[in-house]
Amino acid sequence: MSNGLPRTPPPSNEPVLSYAPGTPERATLQRTLDEMGRRRAEIPLTIDGRDVPTGRLFEQRAPHAHAQVVADVHMAGPAELDRAITGALAARRGWAETPLHERLAIFLRAAELLAGRVRAQVNAATILGQSKTAHQAEIDAACELIDFWRWNVHFAERIAAEQPASAPGMWNELEARPLEGFVLAVTPFNFTAIGGNLATAPAMMGNVVVWKPAEKAALSNRVVYDVLREAGLPDGVIQFLPGPGPEIVSRALAHRDLAGVHFTGSTAVFKSIWRTVGERVDGYRTFPRVVGETGGKDFILAHPSAADDLDALAVAIVRGGYEFQGQKCSAASRVYVPDSIWPALRERLVASIGSLRQGPPTDFRNFLSAVIDKNSFDRCGQYIAHARATAGHTIVAGGELDGTEGWFVRPTLVETTDPKSRLMQEEIFGPIVTVHPYPAARWDETLTLVDETSPYGLTGAVFARDRAAIAEARRRLAQAAGNFYVNDKPTGAVVGQQPFGGGRASGTNDKAGSLWNLVRWISPRAVKETFAPPRDVRYPFMNE
Repeated sequence: MSNGLPRTPPPSNEPVLSYAPGTPERATLQRTLDEMGRRRAEIPLTIDGRDVPTGRLFEQRAPHAHAQVVADVHMAGPAELDRAITGALAARRGWAETPLHERLAIFLRAAELLAGRVRAQVNAATILGQSKTAHQAEIDAACELIDFWRWNVHFAERIAAEQPASAPGMWNELEARPLEGFVLAVTPFNFTAIGGNLATAPAMMGNVVVWKPAEKAALSNRVVYDVLREAGLPDGVIQFLPGPGPEIVSRALAHRDLAGVHFTGSTAVFKSIWRTVGERVDGYRTFPRVVGETGGKDFILAHPSAADDLDALAVAIVRGGYEFQGQKCSAASRVYVPDSIWPALRERLVASIGSLRQGPPTDFRNFLSAVIDKNSFDRCGQYIAHARATAGHTIVAGGELDGTEGWFVRPTLVETTDPKSRLMQEEIFGPIVTVHPYPAARWDETLTLVDETSPYGLTGAVFARDRAAIAEARRRLAQAAGNFYVNDKPTGAVVGQQPFGGGRASGTNDKAGSLWNLVRWISPRAVKETFAPPRDVRYPFMNE
C-alpha cells in the first residue's frame, strides 16, 4: 500500500484526428474497416468475467447496407440477468473497498488503450454498425470516450478531496461511499461514448454495474467493454448484458437491490422507468438514483442582426441538423429565422444541402449516411409525407427516401408558416429540419414561441450580432436548453468544456462528463473522530 497521497495526471481533451488523404490514421482506419467488414462478429454476454453465449441471437446489420450482418449478438434473458445481478453484488464489497486511485488507474489505462492501438477498431465498429462517418466516429467513439475516462477520473478525485472543516480537538471526514446495491446502465445506439460513460461513471465511484447496451450498437460497445477488461477491470464489476429492453429492464427494476439507473434513450421509456421505480419504492433497500438524458427538439434562433453573417448561420443549420443523419438528441431540428433574411439564407441552404454527398460511411467522401433501421426510415417518411400533404408546409430541399440497399433519407429542409406544426414540436431523430420564417419585428413573440412550443429543454442556439438580443435570449430561454450556444450550432458538446444535459422532457440534467454526474453515484458518509472526549456529563453553565 502506498504511503503517499497520489494525484492523477491533469486531464486534457484528446486531439481529434483529421483522417485527411495521406494521413496515417486514414490508412489505418481504412485497413481496419476492410478487415472488420469481411468478418461477422459473434458477441456474447459477459457475466463474472466469463463469456456466455445464449444462442438467442440478434443480427446487428449495417444501416447503410442492411443485407450485411456485422455481428450476431447473443441476447440475455431472465436467468442471465439474475446471474449478472448476483455476481455484481458479490463483487461489490471488494470493488468498493479498492482504494480510489487504484480504481481510477484502470480507467486511465483504458483511455490510453483507446487513444492508441484500439482507436481504429472502435471507430471502424462504429462506422460499420452505426453508419457514422470517419469524423463522427472519431469525435464520438474515440475522443469523447477518452475524454470521459480522463476527465471523470479528475472529477472523482475532486469529489474525494472535498472535506469538511474540523474544529480543535476533532477530525471530520467525508467518505464518498458507493451506493448500496447495483446500478443498471441502459445505453443507446447513437453514441458509442455514451455506452462507455453510462457504465463506467458509476463504476469509478465504487459501484457495480449491469450494462444493457443497445443491440444496434453491440459491436462498438463490445470493443469498449473488452478495452476495460484489458485495462484490468475486475470480474463482476461491470456485467455486459445485451438483451431485449422491456424484458431486461423491467426485471432489473423489480430487484430489491437496485441502487440506481443510468439511462439515455427516449423520453417515453424514461418516464416508464421513473413510473416503475416510484410504484415499487417500498420494495427497495434504498431510494434508487434515477439519472436520465432523453430526447430533444433543439432549436436555432436567428435575430435580425444575424444578417451580417449568413454563411455561419447556414453552416450551423446544415452541420447541426444533418451530421449523423440528425440522430443526435442535440441535433438542430427547428429553426426560427426573420423573414427579412430568409430568402438569402434559403438560397445558401438549398445549395449547401444539394451538395452533400450521401452513401456508405466507408466512402470517406460522404457527409452523411443511413438512418439506423427500417423503423427510423419509416418514421422519417411519415414526417416527410405529412409536410407534403399539409397546408403551410413546403419541402425546400430533399424529401427523397431510398431503402433499397440501406436506410437512406436525403437531408430534408421544410419551410412552414405554422410555428406549432408537428414538425416544430415532435422529436424526429432523422435528417429533417423545419424552418419557420417569423416577422422580423416580432422578436419578443418569437422568444416566447421558442420557449413554449416544444416540451423538451436540451440544446439550443441563438445567432446575433446585437449583444442586447443575445442577453435577452439567454434570459428568456433560461429553461429551454440545458446547453445553450451563442453563434454556434447546438451540437458537439466537449467533455470538460460543455457539461451535457437538459431539463423538462429531456431528462434530469445531471450533466454527463462533469462532477455533477459523478456526485449522483455516491452516498456520502460523515465521520467525526474526537481526540479527547469529555469525561464529565455536566456543562459549565450548570456550575453554582
